[in-house]
Amino acid sequence: MRPRPPRPEPPQALHLARLAASTPGEWVALPGGLLRVLALKGKVGGPSVSGWLTCLAGEAILDLPQREFVRLRAAEGYRVTPGEPWEALPVRAGTVLLLVPDGVEDRR
Repeated sequence: MRPRPPRPEPPQALHLARLAASTPGEWVALPGGLLRVLALKGKVGGPSVSGWLTCLAGEAILDLPQREFVRLRAAEGYRVTPGEPWEALPVRAGTVLLLVPDGVEDRR
């Protein structure tokens, strides 16, 4: 009987909240893509990009120009653009945001 060849390791999932928690208050770029995650620790200014900002965990307030704001709860998203600067503030401990910028081909 022939010995079985070793099985390759199964692919591992990337835990986004843990990755973000490794450097709280700083955007962390995901390997091989444009996605970024952030574990909110105080007020953080948003990058000047077009894309979707999604709250993965916790709750955040997005402070927008002209005294406007958006409240993001877990699983809620908001479209950000370079023309609308924003800052994020955590409402709950453990708040994690995911930024999905538009693809390179969509940027003008």
